Amino acid sequence: MAQAPDVGVLPEEMNPLSHIDSNGSARMVDVGDKPTTRRTATARAVCQMNQQTADAVRTNSNAKGDVLGVARIAGIAAAKRTSELIPLCHSLPLELVSVDFQWLEATRLEVTATVHCTGKTGVEMEAMVAASLAALTIYDMCKASDREMQIEQVELIRKSGGVRGDFERGQSEKG
Repeated sequence: MAQAPDVGVLPEEMNPLSHIDSNGSARMVDVGDKPTTRRTATARAVCQMNQQTADAVRTNSNAKGDVLGVARIAGIAAAKRTSELIPLCHSLPLELVSVDFQWLEATRLEVTATVHCTGKTGVEMEAMVAASLAALTIYDMCKASDREMQIEQVELIRKSGGVRGDFERGQSEKG
C-alpha cells in the first residue's frame, strides 16, 4: 500500500487542503453539515486553430459534421459525469449546464461552460470539466485538418454560493 506524503499533521480547522486529512491521506470531504445554497460556476477553455479549420467550424463544413453542436453536447454530458472522472468529487443534482462559443480572434475560439445547482458543495469542477471536454471534442473533430490545434487557458472564471462566497477571476479576494 502506498504511503501518504508527509504533509505534517494539522488540526482539521487549519488544513488549507480540504481533501487531505490530518494524517496527510486523501479523503472525500464531508459536506453533510454544510448549508444547501444555490451554486453557480463558469469556466472556459480556448482553442487555437489554423485559419482553414476555423473557417470550416464557422461555416459548419467540417467533414465530421457540426463541430460546435457535438462539442456542446459533449460538454454537457461531461459535466453530468464529473464525479465519475474526478475521484473525490461529489455527485451533484445539476439544474443547468450550458456550453457556449465565442470567437476571440479569427483563429481563437473560446468555450464557456456554466453550471448551476442547489446543493452543499460547489460546481467549479463540473464547469471546468465541461469546458475542457467541449474543447477536446473540437480538437477530435478537427484533428484531421489541424493537428497543431492547441487547447489553452482552461480556468475558472467565476463562482457563487457556498461558505467561501463569490469568486471572479481578476478580482482580489475579499475578507
